[in-house]
Amino acid sequence: MADPVSDQSVQAQSWERGVLERLVLEIVRERRRARRWTIFFRLLLLALIVSVFVLYRYPSSDLNGPHTAVVKLSGDIAPGSASNADDIDAALRDAFRDPGTRAVILRIDSPGGSPVQASQINAQIGRLRVRYPKIPIYAVCDDLCASAAYYVAVATERIYVSPASMVGSIGVLMDGFGFSGLMDKLGISRRLLTAGSNKGFMDPFSPMPEAQRTYALAMLQQIHRQFIAAVEKGRGSRLKVDADTFSGLVWTGQQAVARGLADGYGDTREVARNVVHAPDLVTYSHRGSVVDRLARRIGASFGGAAAQAVLPAGWQLR
Repeated sequence: MADPVSDQSVQAQSWERGVLERLVLEIVRERRRARRWTIFFRLLLLALIVSVFVLYRYPSSDLNGPHTAVVKLSGDIAPGSASNADDIDAALRDAFRDPGTRAVILRIDSPGGSPVQASQINAQIGRLRVRYPKIPIYAVCDDLCASAAYYVAVATERIYVSPASMVGSIGVLMDGFGFSGLMDKLGISRRLLTAGSNKGFMDPFSPMPEAQRTYALAMLQQIHRQFIAAVEKGRGSRLKVDADTFSGLVWTGQQAVARGLADGYGDTREVARNVVHAPDLVTYSHRGSVVDRLARRIGASFGGAAAQAVLPAGWQLR
């Protein structure tokens, strides 16, 4: 006769073993599911990284199709801005290198900015024109193409404007404030110690000596002559020079065409369609990595602070 207690013990052990087996199997299944999801998310992340790289490196989804490349130059031309020389140069290189590019349009809407940055972009356009002689580059001006922006535009083969665009302003300025008279009225004295008689050059809280004023004007005139030389080189015989051409005046697009500062009328799509005969537009841009942009911005901030310490007023083509 079977022992009831022994049977119950066997059944209990069998039940416990079954529970443990099911628990182990469930843990194994859960780990397999977790492993599959981990692999899935890793593959998804990899695909996302590859997609971002492809879109970043090749802005066109149809790389081999004929198109007109567009590079935008908007806002101030300055280090750390969206229109700094490094990023514009990189975007231009990408545009010229694309085998589908039939022409490059530099679309400009800028009041000007740094003469150094503008001259760097001007020189880069010249190098690219030599390297890719079969790919023309045109400037298309929207609302503003003034000062440093025009310095850039003259490097292109032709300049197109709207009749109401603001074009030109071939001049250089150096701006700032002088507070010495106000300080005298308030009874405030300036305590500025320098090693070097001109180390306080353009200090806004000190009177400006005539010698420093003369020196500053000479520097402005030198940069102005560089600007004029770039315009004359770029526009050549098309330019109709008179006493006002290099005076810093800004002209309407209609006046610019009449004076030889621009070649004709047209917006980006019109030029792509009627001049290039490649109506499909592909925009090229190059902002660098987030780290690069942050480093540049920090560098520009420190550089700006240093410039303020040495020279409160900035050189600008405006």
